[in-house]
Amino acid sequence: MRPILMKGHERPLTFVKYNSDGDLLFSMAKDHNPTIWRADDGTRLGVYKGHNGAVFTCDVTHDSARLVTGSADQTVRLWDVRTGEELHRWSYREPARSVDFGEGEKLLAATTDPFMGEPSKILVYRLDDDPAKLDSEPVMSLTGPEGRITRAVWGPLNNTIVSVGEDGMLRKWDAETGKVLHETQAHEKSIVCLQPSYDGTCFITGSHDKTAKLFDFYSLEELKTYSHEKPVLSAFVSPLLDHVVLAGGQDASQV
Repeated sequence: MRPILMKGHERPLTFVKYNSDGDLLFSMAKDHNPTIWRADDGTRLGVYKGHNGAVFTCDVTHDSARLVTGSADQTVRLWDVRTGEELHRWSYREPARSVDFGEGEKLLAATTDPFMGEPSKILVYRLDDDPAKLDSEPVMSLTGPEGRITRAVWGPLNNTIVSVGEDGMLRKWDAETGKVLHETQAHEKSIVCLQPSYDGTCFITGSHDKTAKLFDFYSLEELKTYSHEKPVLSAFVSPLLDHVVLAGGQDASQV
């Protein structure tokens, strides 16, 4: 199989995500420009203009109508996928690290980095089909631990939020009360990725401790550990086959 080479970003990539149909690919990078590609041939379909800093993360609705992005420019932005129009902007004093639509896409979870004495936070927003009705104030704000929350995703039925961070801890939060229901030392070093499986029954984490781990979404039981010779920077559970994909390495400055 011949690989498709997609050229368009001028600085390193930070995050990529397929839509639910698998025909569109969204790429985030340090060049400020979220980009949409046609997955089957690598054609660049457009760029979402507006961010003034590195874009770390994104999520897309099930119908591929809306895209949400989080950036070092201290904003989370909601976009119309087809037109590229910015529909709403949430602004902070800290960089935005992670975003995730809840089931039904009526809720959004976003995380901010620790900055100027402020701790890392998970912020929950209610969404509306009418952008004019979107509220810039969160319905819930969860204060994280010391260090950065690197990823936060909704659990089954939006009852919980699962987060990971630089402290190597895995935490499950009650989405109604904001209390921590369970926490465990999942990795010895910073956890840099958390990716749910397609069916929502489990998720995989990747860490600088050179391992990836598979967990049950409901119980947080560790199901399996995968070892790697380099730090695991990205991990993914295949929706079709009984396997996982790991990717990793380290910056040249750290060799």
